[in-house]
Amino acid sequence: MAQKIQAIRGMNDILPEQTPYWHKLEAILRRLMDSYGYSEIRMPIVEKTQLFKRAVGEVTDIVEKEMYTFEDRNGDSLSLRPEGTASCVRAGIEHGLLYNQEQRLWYMGPMFRHERPQKGRYRQFHQLGVETFGIATADVDAELILMTARLWKALGLADSVRLEINSLGSNEARAAYRDKLVAFLEPIKDQLDEDSQRRLTTNPLRILDSKNPEVQALVKDAPKLSENLDAESEEHFKQLCNILDANGIEYEINTNLVRGLDYYNRTVFEWITDKLGAQGTICAGGRYDGLTEQLGGHATTASGFAMGIERIVALMEELAPIETVLADVYMVALGEAAGINAIQLAERLRDQLPELRVRNNFGGGNFKKQFKRADKSGASIALVLGEQEVQEQTIGVKFLREQKDQLQLSQSDLVEQLKSLI
Repeated sequence: MAQKIQAIRGMNDILPEQTPYWHKLEAILRRLMDSYGYSEIRMPIVEKTQLFKRAVGEVTDIVEKEMYTFEDRNGDSLSLRPEGTASCVRAGIEHGLLYNQEQRLWYMGPMFRHERPQKGRYRQFHQLGVETFGIATADVDAELILMTARLWKALGLADSVRLEINSLGSNEARAAYRDKLVAFLEPIKDQLDEDSQRRLTTNPLRILDSKNPEVQALVKDAPKLSENLDAESEEHFKQLCNILDANGIEYEINTNLVRGLDYYNRTVFEWITDKLGAQGTICAGGRYDGLTEQLGGHATTASGFAMGIERIVALMEELAPIETVLADVYMVALGEAAGINAIQLAERLRDQLPELRVRNNFGGGNFKKQFKRADKSGASIALVLGEQEVQEQTIGVKFLREQKDQLQLSQSDLVEQLKSLI
């Protein structure tokens, strides 16, 4: 036998029993984006490597360890996108969408990072991203949080997630704080774990949100970012909290929340669950006012978030299971003439009742076998055709989920009758 070829580790198939969760989530997300007046943008999954080096930061884990990077036939260095914000900003600059304009955009699609696969976290994963440009005030930051809170309610997950927020201040205030933090950490450098020692020279703020309990104990007495904010950022954060309070959004201010990407400033936030193990963040974002200029565009204020689709689907599977129903109506037909008649009727139903899910029985089988298939499909009604029904142009209606007597209808009345039965 030929050797079986399996999927690449961390790049998973989405199987038929899982796709209903994806369909439900994607449909709710699209309605949600429409309800807030956001427009969809679609970007390529391959970009120039330099885009992510400049946007995400050359010394971040993503760029140093996790990107899928290769040279094309022209010798150009290309990468599969590890996140969507940089691509969205690049597209906005390239197509003249950002300068002196307000944009509210969203996108959904696959991202790629070569990291250790774990529950809900894969090497090919999918994200919804939402980005706003040209709005400097805290009200749009609040709207992004309100939007995500509305999603959890729509999915029935509101009781299983919590919100953490923080302010990183302006880029200038953060740079001054960085120096204070490094001065505090240098004397205890040898007590830090390997990751934190490396970050001390590259991105020391990331040490604050280390998941290592020993590191957390060491930074407990470190200077607080919240005590080193500039006045404008303090006012921005106060306005954000006021809007969240007015809308009944519960949150925790986590002064160690810094986010993993270099481009954030001022508002940062994360939605976290304890239902998926240690890696509990399912949605995160914040403000990144300097990124557009960093990528060669005019200075443009911006904020946004991204959420992992696989992680939310895993949460839905655990907390809000969906019953798989393949059909509303199952066509049961015995004999060749009945089989042909059944296909004709199924097509007529699809023409006149396009929302109705109709499944034909193929491959023959006696009535017992066909009714077993009908039951397995989840259909509520079986439409039954035999030789007599074909001759008389009638059809039997058998209720599969209710204790009702079987009906016999004229085929010409079937569409109208089904409207009241389904």
